[in-house]
Amino acid sequence: MGKSKRGRWFTFGSVAMGLAVLCACAGPYQYFEGTGLHDATVAEVTGSWESIEETRLTLRLDGTALLQRLDGQDFDFDEGWRVTGSGTWKLTDDSNGQDIRLAMTTRTGAEMRAPTTAADTSTDASTDASTDASVSAAASAVPPATYTWHFYVRRDQHEALELFFFYGDPDIGNTYVLRRAATPAATTADPGAPVAG
Repeated sequence: MGKSKRGRWFTFGSVAMGLAVLCACAGPYQYFEGTGLHDATVAEVTGSWESIEETRLTLRLDGTALLQRLDGQDFDFDEGWRVTGSGTWKLTDDSNGQDIRLAMTTRTGAEMRAPTTAADTSTDASTDASTDASVSAAASAVPPATYTWHFYVRRDQHEALELFFFYGDPDIGNTYVLRRAATPAATTADPGAPVAG
């Protein structure tokens, strides 16, 4: 009888450990189904969007798109390529919310992003070795000729739209956010007024 109880506890413990390992590997992105937003319109999404490092996306009302220095999503981001080109886009809506499907059909340019950032200041030898491996992998990555992105649509604290996708390891849940491009400030000064000097 003692062996039977020990066997059940061992089985229970093994199952519990297995579940703990599986749960520990599941990050926020793996369970993300959508933003729940359903009120964005095509007219509201149309226009220019920008992000860091001169990334720019222009969505035209006719369903065409221009993109400049746009990184890959999910694990493709880790390859370090950034592409420029043109393609098509579509605003979709399902029970989990709205998203934008962007398809680059023509690549007109490509570049490689530096694999390390200013936040990467570690001097640990093991980190340096893994960084060297990342540099080698990124250097050998070939930017795709065509590519498809899936942008989620959400509203910020001011109710302005944001487009985003997840990048890198899904356990971390990093988001790549594009915001409406700033329009040049209109000058209110009289063009004929003398300039103070």
